[in-house]
Amino acid sequence: MIEKITLHLDDANRFVPNEPIDCNDLNPKAMLLYAGAKCAGLTLLHILEKERIRPRRIEIHMSGELTTERVEAGSEFRSFNTIYNLEVSSERDQARVGRAVNLAHEKYCGTIRMLGKIAPVTHEVAVVNTAPAAV
Repeated sequence: MIEKITLHLDDANRFVPNEPIDCNDLNPKAMLLYAGAKCAGLTLLHILEKERIRPRRIEIHMSGELTTERVEAGSEFRSFNTIYNLEVSSERDQARVGRAVNLAHEKYCGTIRMLGKIAPVTHEVAVVNTAPAAV
């Protein structure tokens, strides 16, 4: 079974679920994914602020494959995958954001690194540039 959660950056610079979710309603497996996605997002945001880059949109999808067909107490994660979707306003920022995501995911996010001790963690990056095309 695949357990997943999606967070996005809101106008107050907080990573919140795409759908209204009360953390008390999340099972412990989903809570672990929530923590991983939020840590990755906050770490990424910190790196981007240092680079003086303000993306128009950040969305993080974190999923984990469980060893069972449904969530149960004995379920364990076999693997994790994080998908970063970002929208920036210039071509120059596009490459810099990709580098920042890799740094956040592979080096600086402690929660992602801890999850890597449980099971393999992969990630994908999609950065869209919304700058008008040069004519």
